[in-house]
Amino acid sequence: MAHRLRPVGRGFVETAPVRLAFERVASAAPEPVFRALAEDVPGWTEWFGPVTLARPVDGGTGREIRLRGGTRFLETVLAAEAPEVYAYRVDVTNAPGARALAEEWRLTPAGTGTRVRWTFAADGTAPFRLALRCARPVLGRTLRDAVTALDRRLAG
Repeated sequence: MAHRLRPVGRGFVETAPVRLAFERVASAAPEPVFRALAEDVPGWTEWFGPVTLARPVDGGTGREIRLRGGTRFLETVLAAEAPEVYAYRVDVTNAPGARALAEEWRLTPAGTGTRVRWTFAADGTAPFRLALRCARPVLGRTLRDAVTALDRRLAG
């Protein structure tokens, strides 16, 4: 059953009870990486493994995301500051125990490529918070695999 989460702003990624941050360097420059994140939302299904559906909603101010396993999110874009920051919060989800969720993608030049920093910020019930902390290694691999796939996509 879907439920509405507490609306949070960009600062939540710094203050959330659970903050999971991961970094990976992409070969592509920041501009094409940013375009893949913020402008080609449907393209997420091609490079971000867990995503089975991604589409902009509300004229691009929001997103609908579906993951393998059936988790769904309706999101509001909080920042799209090319080519440095893309951030969004989850407004509605069917993930049990979630109370507030936000993600931030921060892009910085790294030689000829891009340092991609993905911060996953969350609040929820104690079991939800514990499950997220336990999922840290899986989320880290997810980012590694996503950046590798995005590099291939952008190079092709």
